[in-house]
Amino acid sequence: MNINHVVIMAGGIGSRFWPMSTTEHPKQFIDVLGCGRTLLQLTVERFEGIVPAENIWVVTSKRYKSLVQAQLPTISESHILLEPCMRNTAPCIAYVSWKIKKNYPNANVVVTPSDHIVTDVSEFKRVIIASLDFVTRSEAIVTLGMKVLRPETGYGYIAAASEEGEIRRVKAFKEKPDLETAKKYLQAGNYYWNAGLFIWNVKTIEMAFRFYQPKIAEIFDKIEISMDTISEQMDVDKIFPSCPSISIDYAIMEKADDIYVFPADFGWSDLGTWGSLHNMLSQDSDNNACVGSNLSLIESKGCIIHMPENKKVVIQGLNGYIVAEKDNTLLICRLEDEQRIKEFSK
Repeated sequence: MNINHVVIMAGGIGSRFWPMSTTEHPKQFIDVLGCGRTLLQLTVERFEGIVPAENIWVVTSKRYKSLVQAQLPTISESHILLEPCMRNTAPCIAYVSWKIKKNYPNANVVVTPSDHIVTDVSEFKRVIIASLDFVTRSEAIVTLGMKVLRPETGYGYIAAASEEGEIRRVKAFKEKPDLETAKKYLQAGNYYWNAGLFIWNVKTIEMAFRFYQPKIAEIFDKIEISMDTISEQMDVDKIFPSCPSISIDYAIMEKADDIYVFPADFGWSDLGTWGSLHNMLSQDSDNNACVGSNLSLIESKGCIIHMPENKKVVIQGLNGYIVAEKDNTLLICRLEDEQRIKEFSK
């Protein structure tokens, strides 16, 4: 019997990827890479051979239930958990953890976002399997730390202790730094990007919630009574909104003692911005990255272009721009101003 389970968090709205990503149809449900599969589908594919399909769980917003079912038809409806409102990652993880422990009390669990990219899937699987083995033999919580490739100010960091072996104790979690601090992290050599990927035994995370977040644990103790009954969604809709809006990092990871990091390098990106997509896609000799089969770029450099297949587009003379269209909404924005896209979309 395979006791390993995967939880996919798929409730975000991806506002920095507007107009491709919208509240009605966010980026995890879109073929961002132009490869014929959405980010959610690619996430599930990465775990083939690690867990069976019946051990995959998706936590999402109630409004995205039909999108999940359409894109993941093999996932049981009982394994698609619906949040009535956004409350960040800690309540999301608590909900699915209580659900899993009720049915599979010895389960090991991998928690992953639904909108990340991995280019070396074989190495990803090796790291996940090794982490699952580690938490099977201990009461540790493991988080994956990505190899730092540049002084990135858009990611949180994890400082690892100087220990032997691949999996090391976490020395400290660090918030998103300024550029000078990020340069110091890169030079230090023991800092890693916080990828938001976690591995633990369900009993371990339950006890962590009970110790560090007793109010959240109390809320899901109430909901647990009706889990797997026709009253479950009604109780979730009623009680879930009383959860605090808090990330799993603040709620548990930065407080707990037995936290370990697995430094890894498998071609990861959180795909949080148009710039990160530009870096992940193949580029032409002028550093342009394109999705769309009917595009012509003339005297243009350093651009990211994402257009529908039925659109013929000719672009001349742009340097460092985002050009993206979806549902008759066209964005033309300097790549250096991508953090302002949220205000443009209002």
